Amino acid sequence: MKINNTFKLIISLLIPQVAGGLGSYFTINSVKDWYPVLVKPALNPPSWIFGPVWTTLFLLMGYALYLVWKDGSGKSKRLAYWAFGIQMVLNTLWSIIFFGLHSPGGALFEMIFLWLAILATIVAFAKISPPSSGIWTTAGRGKLAAWLLVPYIFWVSFAGYLNYAIWALN
Repeated sequence: MKINNTFKLIISLLIPQVAGGLGSYFTINSVKDWYPVLVKPALNPPSWIFGPVWTTLFLLMGYALYLVWKDGSGKSKRLAYWAFGIQMVLNTLWSIIFFGLHSPGGALFEMIFLWLAILATIVAFAKISPPSSGIWTTAGRGKLAAWLLVPYIFWVSFAGYLNYAIWALN
């Protein structure tokens, strides 16, 4: 059965949003009472920035997944899908550990695995297309998919700094 691209796009965009929604379920109460009393580093952004940033990152992740899914190169995508799924689970798990369990130290430890899983996803997505292909061509979708995840790994790197600082300060 052939799945059309519109359906692939919708599913691909929904997967990260669902993961983000699950993670936010564990943040709602903590953001109101636990998180505000924590000592935060000087570079901590205002609270309102996290929602739009994460929504954008989840959209980029979803579109990257879509590009890999619809790639017709015939290359095996199993590793790319596994890496993507693992990093999504770890992303959700971070929120559970940090906000749900109130454990910045545990979340910091978990974030190491999240960061490595994101890197593995970037590498796996990049391998879907040959390195010599143009980034905007049909054959270059895997490269574009990998590049779409770069803001995510940068944000998680910054979040790692914030997580460490909150753990150290508290």
